[in-house]
Amino acid sequence: MTAPIRIGFALTGSFCTFARVMDVIQTLVRQGCEVTPILSFHAAQLDTRFGDAAMWRGKLFALTGRQPIDTIQAAEPIGPKGLFDVLVVAPCTGNTLAKLAHSVTDTPVVMAVKSHLRGDKPVVLAVSTNDGLSGSAANIGALLNRRYYYFVPFRQDAPDAKPRSLVADMERIPDTVQAALQGRQLQPLLLSPANV
Repeated sequence: MTAPIRIGFALTGSFCTFARVMDVIQTLVRQGCEVTPILSFHAAQLDTRFGDAAMWRGKLFALTGRQPIDTIQAAEPIGPKGLFDVLVVAPCTGNTLAKLAHSVTDTPVVMAVKSHLRGDKPVVLAVSTNDGLSGSAANIGALLNRRYYYFVPFRQDAPDAKPRSLVADMERIPDTVQAALQGRQLQPLLLSPANV
């Protein structure tokens, strides 16, 4: 009997994607994965029109049976203890992309990534940012060129209304995780725009 895949699943503040991400977490759990939620400070604390923080925290616990990691102190031992086989950041905001690209470690999520990477283990990023084809483009490019980072295939989500906005196809997270565990980037990386 093979051991379950241990996944750290980090959420950052693109709140409009949280419902889709919950569906993905449910899929991973049904596939037999052990999923541990990790929350950025904003994801852990902010109430928005998409739901309040306590509600999302409750959903995560109901899906995974685990309380989220939500402090820098709790995220730091992830690497030394070898807690996860793969770490997913979904949604991954432009702010988080910038922090990862520039080695800024000031939230639980970026500390989790930094700690996890010390063991040369894969990190899967599911981009969700309105400036993916402008300010965040350089950071996406930098991370595409780094070892152990893998991207969930992404597209322009509203090319007419938001011509620089990118969002990952969240349903492809499980396939991207499997590819990343094999050391390969799921292809194609660039998908046709939505609503075209």
